[in-house]
Amino acid sequence: MGDVPPTVRRSLAASPVRIVSARPSLRTRLINLFERRELLHSLITSDIRIKYKGSALGLFWSMLSPALTLATYYLVFSVFLKNGIPDFVVYLFAGLIVWNMFQSAVSTATGVIVDRAGLVKKVSFPREILALSNVGASVIYFVIQIAVLGVFLAIIGYAPAWGFLWLLPVSFAALYLLTASIAVVMSAVTVYLRDVRHLMDVVLQLWFWVSPVVYSYENSIAPALRARGLTALYFINPMTPIILTLQRIFYVHTTVRSTTTGLTLHILPTWSLATFALVNGALLVFAGLLFLVALVIFGRLEGNFESEL
Repeated sequence: MGDVPPTVRRSLAASPVRIVSARPSLRTRLINLFERRELLHSLITSDIRIKYKGSALGLFWSMLSPALTLATYYLVFSVFLKNGIPDFVVYLFAGLIVWNMFQSAVSTATGVIVDRAGLVKKVSFPREILALSNVGASVIYFVIQIAVLGVFLAIIGYAPAWGFLWLLPVSFAALYLLTASIAVVMSAVTVYLRDVRHLMDVVLQLWFWVSPVVYSYENSIAPALRARGLTALYFINPMTPIILTLQRIFYVHTTVRSTTTGLTLHILPTWSLATFALVNGALLVFAGLLFLVALVIFGRLEGNFESEL
């Protein structure tokens, strides 16, 4: 196991070897994941350490990078590319935080079992942990970016919507389960179809542009969707309500006055707190069920991993 980090090796050795059925039940899978949570933690920390191995600043780059990105967006949209939306950088970065976590986790997890074939073939452990470790590493970066945004808001004297702030953990839980579900399934499928890794890069790129990150939902596309009766179709994208929720929390405003034309601009849905809570609650339930389905699918596919790898 020379390719296994020492911390991961110790976690694998800490638990006794058990003989299990080739296709454990969903309940057994959940129990196994819980029992091997230390292994998951070790894989997450090793992923982060490997990423910044040999770097003088280490994890500080995870704070510096979003800070520089935020500063760049602030300069660009405040000086060079004024679009009339005041404090547009806050709106943009709130959406990017969500998308960055989702995209980075799914992209890295898609090929993780293939990349760690040596570990998969030599050691018996819940293989879905490999994909979940990539999601966990992305969660760390998500928290760091939230902190950077919070510091930025404090510097410019911009207050979030405090009354909506309690929705953040609900939206995050839905985002985590949704991301973990896709990551787990794609990691298994890629073992059999290696082109899926490249296909996912294209899918994620298209997915980004159908999510309201770089454009205002209400000002840009909502009127056209309503006129054609396609609003519900747009919200089939589960990333949409999560992004809109974080934008509502941090950007706050649903309607603003354009800094270039003076006209009223509708930025975010004028949903009440109760509506946001209902939408996020429903999405959380859906994401939870999707995660269970993902574990079942993974279980049906993992039987031939060793021969395929």
